[in-house]
Amino acid sequence: MPDTHTDRLTALEERLAHQDRMIDELSAVIADQWRQIDRLKRRVEAIDDQMAAVEQLARSGKAEPPPPHY
Repeated sequence: MPDTHTDRLTALEERLAHQDRMIDELSAVIADQWRQIDRLKRRVEAIDDQMAAVEQLARSGKAEPPPPHY
């Protein structure tokens, strides 16, 4: 009878260790995804700002300034 309890306890400890490892892996994936989302948000905001500047220039009727290499 003691072997059965020991076996069950060992099995539970193994499952707990596996779940702890899985939680750590999932946490790392989520953290990486948040970093990617933040980076993409910043890029979208920069593109929005550029588009707003182009739209404002188009509405003003002014000629677009020449590129810096001219």
